[in-house]
Amino acid sequence: MMVNLLHRPSNARITTPKPQFSWIVRDTLPGSHSIGSQILVASSPQKLLLNDADLWDSGAPDFNKVWQIDNRSTMVAYEGRPLEESRNYYWKVRTWNRPGDAGPWSEIQMFRTADFADNRQTDCPSLTTSDIEPMEIVQISAGQWFMDFGRAAFGTIVIKVESNRDQEVEVHLGEVLERPHHIHRNPGGSRRYCRIPLKVKRGTFDYLLEIPPDPRNTLDFAIHMPDELFEVYPFRYCEISGINVELRREDIRQRIVFYPFDDNASHFRSSCNVLNDVWELCKYSIKATSFCGYYVDGDRERIPYEADAYINQLCHYTTDREYAMARRTHEHLMLNPTWPTEWIIDSVLIAWNDYLYTGDTTSLAGFYEDLKAKTLIDLEDDRGFIAVERMTDDVLRKIHYKGESMDLYNRSITNIVDWPQSERDEYEFFPVNSVINALHYRALLLFARIARILGKSDDAQHFQERATILRSNYRATLINPDSGLVVDGEGSDHCSLHANMFAMASDLIPDENKPAVCEFIKSKGMACSVYGAQFLMEALYNAGCDDYALSLLSSTGERSWGHMVYDVGTTITLEAWDDRLKPNQDWNHAWGAVPANVIPRNLMGIQPLKPGFEEILIFPQPGSLQWAELTTPSIRGPIKARFSNHPGEGFHMEIETPSNTTTRVQIPRSICRKNRIILDGKAIRGIKENGYVRLDNIGSGRHAVTAS
Repeated sequence: MMVNLLHRPSNARITTPKPQFSWIVRDTLPGSHSIGSQILVASSPQKLLLNDADLWDSGAPDFNKVWQIDNRSTMVAYEGRPLEESRNYYWKVRTWNRPGDAGPWSEIQMFRTADFADNRQTDCPSLTTSDIEPMEIVQISAGQWFMDFGRAAFGTIVIKVESNRDQEVEVHLGEVLERPHHIHRNPGGSRRYCRIPLKVKRGTFDYLLEIPPDPRNTLDFAIHMPDELFEVYPFRYCEISGINVELRREDIRQRIVFYPFDDNASHFRSSCNVLNDVWELCKYSIKATSFCGYYVDGDRERIPYEADAYINQLCHYTTDREYAMARRTHEHLMLNPTWPTEWIIDSVLIAWNDYLYTGDTTSLAGFYEDLKAKTLIDLEDDRGFIAVERMTDDVLRKIHYKGESMDLYNRSITNIVDWPQSERDEYEFFPVNSVINALHYRALLLFARIARILGKSDDAQHFQERATILRSNYRATLINPDSGLVVDGEGSDHCSLHANMFAMASDLIPDENKPAVCEFIKSKGMACSVYGAQFLMEALYNAGCDDYALSLLSSTGERSWGHMVYDVGTTITLEAWDDRLKPNQDWNHAWGAVPANVIPRNLMGIQPLKPGFEEILIFPQPGSLQWAELTTPSIRGPIKARFSNHPGEGFHMEIETPSNTTTRVQIPRSICRKNRIILDGKAIRGIKENGYVRLDNIGSGRHAVTAS
């Protein structure tokens, strides 16, 4: 159950006078769809136990009246008596999956209102804390102790000390070891280490270590920790020196802070141990870096950036049934954009993902004019190309760019392509830039859909036409006619990985050029950053290069997530592939967690085909992976898939989807060379498409699909 997309509404404050209710329909029958529901809202749980809805009873459906048939189970708006501010309210729901057969009432859920506001600020739950026991505690020498908490996290130390005198001890926190049982005091770059004195009094007391604020990540434009909590620091290891008492495991805890996260909402295992370890690293990174309630760039600046938010959002959606944090970060960035041209455009991609995963148009409608400006259509020439050199004060005003007030380095908007600069594959910068314009094309198409959904037909037609013009001129101007590859920009002869992967990810490569572009991309390896890897993976799976994509996901080379796990030893994804490639990088950057969304969305192939998962796409692209199983959340309930894959012999997949959904299954033609598929023991003919065979309108519940 959810209120305003919060499945823990009692831990939040609802600021809208008409909240929206969502729930998972429980039914074990295959193909189940609810055909009616009844919501009760009351001022006390006791009233609800007696079915006394003193605030709202939506009413039981009358199935003799066709127009009362309603299969909604997401984003159903409150229509009862006016709610008051700062009050607790209670609701429950039941559904009908067959006429005359009401399901049981749900549990009662509480939500609390706050002061009602119209400030486009999404309600989010309070941050939560947890105490972690050390995995290892070792006395290094007299008065000196070492603790390893197993994984890095943002938090502080809680310690119980029984002392026979007043004394001052030293506490050392860090992410990096210099040698066994010794924290690196000078780890370099933005890898974290601090020494904090702690005054201990005579007697037995519990102490919460107070972290001093860092001026760099607590400036006005950074996201601050809530006043009711405490300052945090990212660390895995702790040393305490100068203490004259014995420390026991139960005396010390790592008190961590994170946005509420359901560890059981997602699960992945496969026949590849490297891939399994990469998944765990990336999934945990999404939880660990949620410490301030917004998607931020790790601990160095604690600033939201659109590129980070795009990757964070997709990873969060695929690992937990949680949508509010992404929307809150998006709202912040809409009004406080950062400096790269591409990052501005990313806001349109984020807005579309919000709608696609929730089915809710609230954010699209509220930021419609802002999103229109974020496509950067005002920078177009008559061919549809945008160039940052055409930036004007009027455009800056429309996109809400505040310059130095939101940027540590007082930069103007400029193209970035990838970050750090060394990860650009020698990209050549020209005014008409192939990467920027590939993203612009993608934003135009998405905004045309947004306009159509909101009933703004003139805008929909205009943006669709501009996208068509840009696609034609992109192919004519930025694709080398001899090689079929994308050049870096108008006037460039250089073909980089980035030019080609962004064009492929944005579906700008003509079909006849795709084999050449795929081979070129493969020849480059991972010649991009951990951020660029998101678009590289999108490009590879869009082109059906699943074997090669799997090889990158499961690699242990320097430019890989396996390298982070096995060689670096980090437990949160890095800002870059290695310290050598970005000496000032941090070790707690969630934009490095790309596999947390690529494994569910691309390798396992589970995505919303219609908004709010009304229709589910399951399009596995396993490559040579022998078997895998996944549980991933959706607003309508968990989606499960498991496959066994034996190239040359057969492919078998079992799926389980929630009620109120239908599913399209697509099997790659490399697996299913004919269009004959066994669905639940019956042979049927699928629909042949370019690169796959399709089965439509598979009902909810459990199904088995076999192809050979």
